[in-house]
Amino acid sequence: SDGVQVHGQLFERAGGGDDKPAIIFAHGGPPRQMLLGWHYSDYYSNAYALNQYLANQGYVVLSVNYRLGIGYGHEFHRPPNAGDEGAAEYLDIVAGGEYLQSLPQVDPERIGIYGGSYGGFLTAMALARDSDLFAAGVDIHGVHDWTTGLDQRDSYERAPDWEEALEVAWQSSPVAYMDGWRSPVLLIHGDDDRNVQFSQTVDLVQRLEEHGVQYETLIIPDDTHHFMRHANWVRVDAATAEFFDRIFGMEGR
Repeated sequence: SDGVQVHGQLFERAGGGDDKPAIIFAHGGPPRQMLLGWHYSDYYSNAYALNQYLANQGYVVLSVNYRLGIGYGHEFHRPPNAGDEGAAEYLDIVAGGEYLQSLPQVDPERIGIYGGSYGGFLTAMALARDSDLFAAGVDIHGVHDWTTGLDQRDSYERAPDWEEALEVAWQSSPVAYMDGWRSPVLLIHGDDDRNVQFSQTVDLVQRLEEHGVQYETLIIPDDTHHFMRHANWVRVDAATAEFFDRIFGMEGR
């Protein structure tokens, strides 16, 4: 919507009807680039496999290489007003959702989103800011509040515009838009995560409770941000697919 061209990869099984549910996949990082094949990172090789699986089950899946990622030049990788300074990259996720809505074979009422880490952040943003577009989501160890820890710094470390920066960080956070969050969500997090604080998910659960939003949780005990056990990756992937199947009525097909 602001003139930035964004690339993605569409996963779709041949055939099927004209009312397929669709899913956006938002990668983590955010300095990553999703590839047209198996990724050199095991984390994203797993995501590629899940995207293929979901497509084979009848979903249309769009993996979005949103701004902040690599492979499209310095300006794309280091855009203004991104991250905790405005979340401009979220515009690319919305554009992906609107693209899926425009496809004749997609049911515009059944568009979901999932992702891990930074992709979990973007999933939460999508559900909080655009529940009319994104009907369900799976948020895997995502960041939900950019101000966490920032307002605890000693005053002598703060710049003259610290309060303004704190407000911008808050407005760049999913939790700032809880009043608009209506879509159901599955939250997945390992309780020994050293990259994204487990408290980010605990805090979001309390906010979802207060706002009466439908949510489910899958907590992976004694595992990290990257799920060191293969069995846990299988569990996370199966839970993601089952959640979308149940919400979008794809069970037993």
